[in-house]
Amino acid sequence: MNFARTAMTLAFGLNCLVAPFTVVAQEAKPDPKAETKSPQLNDLPADKSVPQTMELGGKTVKYTATVGTLPVKNGEGKSVGEVVFTSYTIDAPNRPVTFAFNGGPGAASVYLNLGAIGPKRVDFGAEGQSPSDPATLKDNPGTWLDFTDLVFIDPIGTGFSRSLVAMDETKKLFYGPDQDIAYLSKIVYDWLVKNQRLQSRKYIVGESYGGYRGPRLTSYLQSSIGVGVNGLVLVSPALNPSTGSEDLSPIPWMITLPSIVAANYERQGKLTPENMAAVIDYTRGEYMVDLGKGFSDPAATPRVVKKVTELTGLDATFVKQSGGRLETQAFLREEFRETGKLGSRYDPNVTAYDPFPYNPTQETQDPILLSIIAPTTTAMVDFVTRTVGWKTDARYNALSFEVNRNWDRSGGRGAFDGAESATDLRTAVATDPKLRVLIAHGWADLSCPFMGSVLTVSQIPIMGDPTRVAVHEYPGGHMYYSRLASSLALRKDVMDLVEKH
Repeated sequence: MNFARTAMTLAFGLNCLVAPFTVVAQEAKPDPKAETKSPQLNDLPADKSVPQTMELGGKTVKYTATVGTLPVKNGEGKSVGEVVFTSYTIDAPNRPVTFAFNGGPGAASVYLNLGAIGPKRVDFGAEGQSPSDPATLKDNPGTWLDFTDLVFIDPIGTGFSRSLVAMDETKKLFYGPDQDIAYLSKIVYDWLVKNQRLQSRKYIVGESYGGYRGPRLTSYLQSSIGVGVNGLVLVSPALNPSTGSEDLSPIPWMITLPSIVAANYERQGKLTPENMAAVIDYTRGEYMVDLGKGFSDPAATPRVVKKVTELTGLDATFVKQSGGRLETQAFLREEFRETGKLGSRYDPNVTAYDPFPYNPTQETQDPILLSIIAPTTTAMVDFVTRTVGWKTDARYNALSFEVNRNWDRSGGRGAFDGAESATDLRTAVATDPKLRVLIAHGWADLSCPFMGSVLTVSQIPIMGDPTRVAVHEYPGGHMYYSRLASSLALRKDVMDLVEKH
């Protein structure tokens, strides 16, 4: 999940805890050192494993589900954090292992686990679903478990993972793009050593900001930890967020237009790779040129408005007023204005009622973002504590507002400060001529639009096999895997990538 774009400012008040009122002497002063003390926390349980089964393709798959912890230690060997992982393994020789990360910053790995690639799934993120629907786990036909073991890692502050030091030290150690890569890479290494899997083929999958993490983790593992990665799968990645000023550069508008068109085509039953290829050609051709001309060519903007109106099906006056440059949140309100609903930036065809329809700007959070916390939290906590039997009274954070609020943005590029992910992708591919990369997007995702990856990958030189870095698109939005056909298509594409090794 990606909190980094406009309108993803989190409703922090929802996460507040109210302490009991205590009468104290008037002269009592707060302890100025209170916030620097290490938190007093109950011990997390020992690792716990249980045998499980699922039905896949008419066959029974037997596997072991494990919930456990790995310590994060500082330079003095002191534990400063505990990372909780959930793994699914099959007892068979020569099994690959895949490490999975979600995004945020502040998202646990539950979305990839119980939504996309784990052996069980719970419904969330689709039109018509409700946070109060039963959070029932069922076998996942899109799982990758039959061809790779799976390890889902929750960064510090998400899931049950936690820091053991005060907040000021926590931010220095964990809550920033560079330190995030350093300690999570070490966690991958520690899991491999602990489970005697250093000789296994290794894959990384990251979603959204986890997709930004993916190339950086791969490069860091190669160069700093000494672990080679065979394959990298980026699910709806925020790969290259630096796109220039919307006032001067055509690139921001080029990135979002095709996904807006895809949402319209899907409603019309016209969403096909062939139709979208024509949209991509227009976007990187005539649309880019006319935007670049701006007011220097009086005919340029009218051409843009006419074509964008035709492609999107939006009201011509709305498109004219925007100059054919469709700001995402304005579009999501306009798309379903007559019904009093909002579209989601994660999938414009997933809607919710707008509680403030007459306000000049959107006042509520994203329809999907608000609706997925309950089912994923309920399903994951029930699985961990009841099915696996890893008993804890700790709070589970599917989406941590605290992590996102405290993330280091001092470099001026928000959550994406630090080394460029796209730069590390180039370096990792050049370093390992056998590394294969699949970048997988939903056509209609406006949180991390596919066109951003298309433009980025087109600037990476071909190094050997031109198919080593590939961008694939599927019907749906950010969580396109919530649609069975797209989930199965992703599974097939990843299976092909793994089989190439």
